[in-house]
Amino acid sequence: MIMHRHTVQFCNIKAAAVAALNSAVNPSMNHLAPFEVLSRYAPHQHTLASLFETRARDYPARPFLIFNGTTWSWGEFAAAANRLACALSARGVHPGDRVAIMAGNSPAHLLLMFALARLRAIFVPVNPEFGVSEAGYVFNHAGVSAVICSDDTLGVVRQAIQTIQTITPRPWLALTSGNAPDAVDFDALWRGAPNTALPEDTSADDTFIILYTSGTTGFPKGVMHSQKNFVLAGERHIERVHLQPNDRALCVLPMFHNNALFNITASTVAAGACMVLAPRFSASQFWRTVADEGVTQVNVMAAVSTILARRPRSEYVPGHHLRVVNGSGFTQETLDVFKNEFHVPTIIEGLGMTEIPGAFSIPFGSPYKLACMGKLGRHPDPARPWTEARIVNDEGREVPEGETGEMLVRIPTMMQGYWRDAEQTAAAFRDGWFITGDLVRRDAEGYYFHVGRKKDIIRRRGENISAAEVERVLCEHPAVAEAAALPVADDIGEEEIMAVCVAQPDAPLTASDLHGWCAARLAKFKVPRYVVFVEHLPHTPTHKVAKHALKQDTAALRKKAVDLQTEP
Repeated sequence: MIMHRHTVQFCNIKAAAVAALNSAVNPSMNHLAPFEVLSRYAPHQHTLASLFETRARDYPARPFLIFNGTTWSWGEFAAAANRLACALSARGVHPGDRVAIMAGNSPAHLLLMFALARLRAIFVPVNPEFGVSEAGYVFNHAGVSAVICSDDTLGVVRQAIQTIQTITPRPWLALTSGNAPDAVDFDALWRGAPNTALPEDTSADDTFIILYTSGTTGFPKGVMHSQKNFVLAGERHIERVHLQPNDRALCVLPMFHNNALFNITASTVAAGACMVLAPRFSASQFWRTVADEGVTQVNVMAAVSTILARRPRSEYVPGHHLRVVNGSGFTQETLDVFKNEFHVPTIIEGLGMTEIPGAFSIPFGSPYKLACMGKLGRHPDPARPWTEARIVNDEGREVPEGETGEMLVRIPTMMQGYWRDAEQTAAAFRDGWFITGDLVRRDAEGYYFHVGRKKDIIRRRGENISAAEVERVLCEHPAVAEAAALPVADDIGEEEIMAVCVAQPDAPLTASDLHGWCAARLAKFKVPRYVVFVEHLPHTPTHKVAKHALKQDTAALRKKAVDLQTEP
């Protein structure tokens, strides 16, 4: 990270002024090929600090981050992140320590991420919708030494910390908004710190982040990635969307999510571009933000694209400069609306898991295929190998073209493993290949198509939800004898959760009872929408619930289920 010994100043810059600032970098800049974008900058060491420094060195006044109308230049952000690193070091954050943040989107995420990387410490972003048990599990499992939170998550964080049994002393707290007697003011923390030099001993192989993702065991797994993985993923995303140095990439996705971090944030730094960070996705304000901030690129999920396609057209702002929408799960409806009504020239679709970011996408400028993962991902440097994939049967032999099998992947950004889980890490790999658990087929042109998931995961609101986790909470209810959580299709291109339950004999139990029980113990997006009671569940010979049999009867079960959706 470069160091500027000046006071951080903020300025409100309207879209026209921001555009002028960007064009000043290179007024004659035309569309650059991805490798040309990377070649504009000096070589780096595959660390966050060295990547940022090579991009900020020549143009420190360029806008780097826009949030709620406030613009941070590259130089201002570098100075603030360096001050925060100094402050954290003074508070005892050492290499290898884990620091969590549980808050809505804000510059605090980026400042903390870069500061921790500079100290060789580890960034642990946590879903702000988590309840006490979920947050407590992550804090305890990661062994965090501090938690950065906001006033709306402080209550849950306090209770979650009280459940921790294995960390001494208990993690200290910092608040990004509001104030509390037991929490440090986050802004005051870095503003009051000296902007001093830090040791230059970071390594590209340092574990930089732990992302918690649901697994089939019912407990989240901590996916570890190195600084090099993050840097390479950002460079790879430039190839995917042809991000330019004068682009403005809008982030409406949550900052605890792989997409927001490894795609949007990392590629913004790698391209020397500007990131427009939204506090959250707002359908009503989306087009106004795009127009006012001069947004040229955005990443979306299936639900986001569907919601926008169905919103009143009065919210749409003509004359915008949005040229690339990148995401997954586009339908013919959303594709037609974005191209023909919203006049976005380029739609990119792809797939990347938390464990293997940047693995697949439809090549930029190639024919679009609906419901397609795309082709094997490429890095901008043609000499750098990238995605390799195999589709195999249950015996591990590759299946013929056009047939469905389980996909194995090998990629330079493959995770380092699961935090404190050697058994799950070993089970995730086969001879150096990552076992995705996804059922996939490949056509004659090299396009890959996702058929289904071998793992028992439900995809809802852009999140992977472990059915086992939902079932565990359901079965903790004293009136529930047995339960299964199943995915059912929703009307915006993803899935809803249906709980199929067997009540204890003579136990009074209603769907509302279970909804309240789950809502008190699970994040909102994990709470089942549908509840149906049955006399018994089918079982396998080993006495496990035969979910394959239940899934064959999903339509009939849904007709009998109670719909507990409380908001549109």
